[in-house]
Amino acid sequence: MSPDPANASNPPRLPGNLDREESQLWRWLLGFMVLLAVALAGLLYERLENIPFQLRAIPFGILALSILFAVYAYGRRREVSDLKGLLRGLQEHVGAAPSEEQLDQLSQVIMRSQRNFKELIDSFDDPACAVSLDGTMRTVNKRITEVTGLPYSELVGRKIYDLLEEPTQEDVERGLGNFLQRKRWAGTVRVRLKNNSRPLYFECALNGIIKGDEVVGASMLGRDVTEQREKELRFTELFETLQEGVYFSTPEGRLLDANPALVSMLGYMEKRDLLAAEPAALNIDPGQPVLGRAVDDRGGLRTREIKLRRKDGTAAVFLDSSRAVWDTSGNIIRYQGTLVDITEKRKMEQQLAQQEEFRARLLESFPDLILVVDLEERYTFVSSRARDLLGYEPKEMLGKKISELEDHSPELASLYNELVSGKELFAAAEYGARHRDGSWRTMRAAGSRLVDAEAKTSGVIISVRDITVERKLEQQVVQSERLAAMGAMIGGVAHELNNPLTAIMGVSELLQDTETNEASRKQLAMLQQQARRAAEIVQNLTYFSRPPAPGKSRINLVEVVERTLNLHAYSLRKNNVTVDFLKEPGVPYALGDPHQLMQVFLNLIVNAEQAIREVRDKGTLRIRLGKGDNSVWVSFHDDGPGIAKENLASIFDPFYTTKRPGRGTGLGLSICKSVMKEHNGSVEAANSPEGGAVFTVTLPVSAVG
Repeated sequence: MSPDPANASNPPRLPGNLDREESQLWRWLLGFMVLLAVALAGLLYERLENIPFQLRAIPFGILALSILFAVYAYGRRREVSDLKGLLRGLQEHVGAAPSEEQLDQLSQVIMRSQRNFKELIDSFDDPACAVSLDGTMRTVNKRITEVTGLPYSELVGRKIYDLLEEPTQEDVERGLGNFLQRKRWAGTVRVRLKNNSRPLYFECALNGIIKGDEVVGASMLGRDVTEQREKELRFTELFETLQEGVYFSTPEGRLLDANPALVSMLGYMEKRDLLAAEPAALNIDPGQPVLGRAVDDRGGLRTREIKLRRKDGTAAVFLDSSRAVWDTSGNIIRYQGTLVDITEKRKMEQQLAQQEEFRARLLESFPDLILVVDLEERYTFVSSRARDLLGYEPKEMLGKKISELEDHSPELASLYNELVSGKELFAAAEYGARHRDGSWRTMRAAGSRLVDAEAKTSGVIISVRDITVERKLEQQVVQSERLAAMGAMIGGVAHELNNPLTAIMGVSELLQDTETNEASRKQLAMLQQQARRAAEIVQNLTYFSRPPAPGKSRINLVEVVERTLNLHAYSLRKNNVTVDFLKEPGVPYALGDPHQLMQVFLNLIVNAEQAIREVRDKGTLRIRLGKGDNSVWVSFHDDGPGIAKENLASIFDPFYTTKRPGRGTGLGLSICKSVMKEHNGSVEAANSPEGGAVFTVTLPVSAVG
């Protein structure tokens, strides 16, 4: 066949079209490389410093994709070269119709090229597609079919708005003008499919598909950041709703961000006001920043208490837990931490400490000894009064049982057992306790059960009071009443005895005058002598029991001592105590109350007698009188054991005694000292070098002539 003239005049320009296709292919290659570069810059810009270690492989992945695409482009270029060769052959036969073999070969090359491109974009893990300006999808990769749940055939040629609830067509058209001008766009897009209510987030990079100088479509590459964005949203929600204060600060201590809780804690209304505040406005103490750290700090986890100043100027105490955030170079770029307001907690702790201190001071000031004993009979609390009442330090009693203490009281143990066993809710007991210094004390204990928070018995609480003084005062009152009764009785007895004794003395004297027998006269003389002696004893008893006359008078100490000895002569003879009373002549008269002085002398004589009886069956009491410049003295020297040195300074104290309970009240020497003080005199005690004790009574000399 001859070629068609018309075709000859207008030869086909297929090679030219192939040239344009080759140029377009290389533009696609350049555009795709630019797309990758822009996507890389858009994704990693401002995140490169904080990108996690596991995401640092993204640049290497993009590089690998670029190499794959270059290989693909090289293969496409070879296909285009084959097409060029085929078309050159066709051009050589201009006017002749291409053979079916040539058309079939051309079709296979085009299909293979399309398939290779499809395989390339399907190999992407991220969604990729090409759309026209009206939203029609021209090609999509496999990832988009997985996201939408639709096959490739139902997506190509379909408008993208048919699949999306968000973004809407109006949202896209509002930004289309800017895209057509710039021919590229990068950012994060919130996508919600019509068949899925869950929002998805993609970091997208769009590049314009240019035909001539006109943008006819867009190629899109997206990275699914839904999980990351959900984490960020959850973190933001947690950040905003936490009751603890959360902050980010520079190493210098300036706040970069703070959650609403911290803004409220520090008394600010707006976050921006807090972030604008200088570190010095928050710091209570000048110097190193509170929310920052020193230059040499390593940035590890640190938990501590800090003080910050609120906006109104008041101080607040916080528990700060913070650590550093590093960049890829290992430099600290900021600190992040939490602040817990413990101001009220510290105030409560301070109040509790004050209450505990008050309780401790209250127990220490309480006049009674407070004891807490557990169910094993061990002391778990002992107040400091144990030092005064028993001579023990509280720590010496803690942990010990009642029965383990030296000289423990069976009455106290019995009181404990009654309370623990439930026999008594409240119980009391009196018992004798020996102080560590050897003195005996009378104690009154009152106790009750101690219960825990569950109302179960956990022990016993006992208060112990020293009632030695009260008991001795009671004994003194009883003794005084007895003495008063005895005095009244002695007065009556003396009156009754005086009459028969007077008759005996009168009759014996008459009989003595009429009796001629010498033997009878001697017996009558002895009878008269004994009757006279009995009359003197009755007179001394009357003198001793007679109520004292008010005021002091001029007295002869020799007579007062003799009368006292006569009163106590029987006891001295019975106990084999010999009295050596040396009456020194010329002793001046003293000024005093004879009745009170007889009580003083009687107390000293009785003490001397008891001291002698403690060490031997018989002994001697030496009584001497003497005079000074303006005084007169009487000394009582026994040959007993003497006075212990540690007791010498305390024997005149009220109720002080080394005798067991019932053997003495401890008031005798105290009364003697009080009487002598009223007489402007003194009574002193000392140990004699020869042995025994010496008590010396000194009185002022009477100025009355």
